[in-house]
Amino acid sequence: MSHTLLFVVGIIVVLILVIAIITILKSKQKKYYQNIYNELEREKNLIGSTPVLLELSKLEPIVKNEKMEEKYQKWEERFDIIKNEDLPKIDDMLIDLDTLIAKKEYKTAKFRIAKCEMEVYKLREQADDLLDQIKEITLSEEKYRSIISKLKTKYRALNKEYNEHKNLYEEMSEAIELQLENIEKRFLEFEKAMDDNMYSDVVHIVKALDTMIEHMEIVVSEVPDLMLMCKQLIPKRIKEIEDTSEDMIEKGYPIEYLNLDYNLKESKKNVDTILDRIKVLNLEDCMFELKTILDYLDSIFVDFEKERLSRKVYEEGIKDFAKKLKKTDKIVTDIYEQLDDIKNMYDLNEEDVNIIYEVNKDLTSIKDDYKNIIGRVKNFATPYSLITKEVDDLTIRLKQTESTLDVALKSLGNMYEDEQRAREQLEEIDKLLRECKEKMREFKLPIISDNYFVELSEANEAILEIVKELSRKPIVIKTLNTRVDTARDLVLKLYNTTLNMIKKAKLSEMVIVYGNRYRFLYEEINTGLNRATNLFYKGDYESSFKLSIETLKIVDDNIESKLKKI
Repeated sequence: MSHTLLFVVGIIVVLILVIAIITILKSKQKKYYQNIYNELEREKNLIGSTPVLLELSKLEPIVKNEKMEEKYQKWEERFDIIKNEDLPKIDDMLIDLDTLIAKKEYKTAKFRIAKCEMEVYKLREQADDLLDQIKEITLSEEKYRSIISKLKTKYRALNKEYNEHKNLYEEMSEAIELQLENIEKRFLEFEKAMDDNMYSDVVHIVKALDTMIEHMEIVVSEVPDLMLMCKQLIPKRIKEIEDTSEDMIEKGYPIEYLNLDYNLKESKKNVDTILDRIKVLNLEDCMFELKTILDYLDSIFVDFEKERLSRKVYEEGIKDFAKKLKKTDKIVTDIYEQLDDIKNMYDLNEEDVNIIYEVNKDLTSIKDDYKNIIGRVKNFATPYSLITKEVDDLTIRLKQTESTLDVALKSLGNMYEDEQRAREQLEEIDKLLRECKEKMREFKLPIISDNYFVELSEANEAILEIVKELSRKPIVIKTLNTRVDTARDLVLKLYNTTLNMIKKAKLSEMVIVYGNRYRFLYEEINTGLNRATNLFYKGDYESSFKLSIETLKIVDDNIESKLKKI
């Protein structure tokens, strides 16, 4: 029973909550639509309070012509329609909307709100536009008086500037004064239009005055500079160019490429055209065009200076080049004339010969181009600024040819040096061989081994091979160097063998003589020394020395160290 009661209570609580929520939502919905209604009501009232009648009352004193009176009546009629027809319609729409909200017919109210908002917006735009049109007239007096006041101030400053520097405008004075008179006439036209309330004409007059004064400010500001450039600066610059060009031509400068006669004539013509435009106060682009002409004229002086500097560079460069060319040409000519003799003297390979041919060919081309440059300079055919570049190119080509020539000369020089070195070494080797023979004769050895005579024979033959190579034509340097290296090695070997043999023979003889004092005291020493003596006379000096040393150690352990000290 208790469970049933709780269930019923729960349902009642839920129903109460649902009813409360629905009530709150409906209340909010009604408030939402009521706020919209209130906003539309406020907008309608603002339209009704638009100060059109106030502005129209300001027009009454200044309505002095039919055109203005016609506009006044139209504006008055239009506001009557807004106030007596359009606003009541919106009132009716708002009453209808209020009824729908009270009846809570929100779906229909939503459609009526959109329609009402559109009508309020359209009427608001019409009322604002009407007010703007009326204010355009009511504020014109103050507005245009203010503008004209500022324009008059600018005009007075302009007129003062012109009159204070009237002498600067030369023949332009008449045109400028005429334009200033036109401006003054426009000011009078403005006053008349304002008196007659011709505000549509006032707008055009004010715009025209603003344009005219702005133009005349430019005229008064720029004309003195323009006249100075047309009458003095540019003519003076042209005269300087003509005088300088005549002087340079007399001194041999080829400046025809600048085409001065035509360009200066065109510059004068352009200045005259610009001057004609200035005289009718058409200053558009005049300053730019005159500065362009001045820049061109200044560039001509730069070209003149460039030619002067280029001539100095050319004269110095061509002088150095001519010296180097003459020196290189002499070397190449000498080598080329002696090439057959050199080929007979040395076994040149094809590459060495081709290098010399190529150098001669390149040098011939360089000499032809050099002669061509000299000819063109003499005939004033090419400006120095271009010739200098050609001389630089020729100098580079000559340096490359000199580098190639150095390679050829180095190769030939190495061959000659190798030949001379081979002859010098032949003398040194031959001298060393004679020393070997002299030492052998000086120290009369009882016997000389067959090996020694084999080495001597090989050394002699190697020396003969050097002599043969030097006597051949052409000389094969590679083979000659090989022969020299071989002979030097063999003679050095023979020299070392000779010294070693004599040294061992001397030492062996010394030890045997030293040991003779012990022969009669020790039988073993006598026997050993006899054997050493036999080896000595057989030519085996090395074995004789070793045996005699070992024998004497019987009586003297320090014999070997004593010999070393000796």
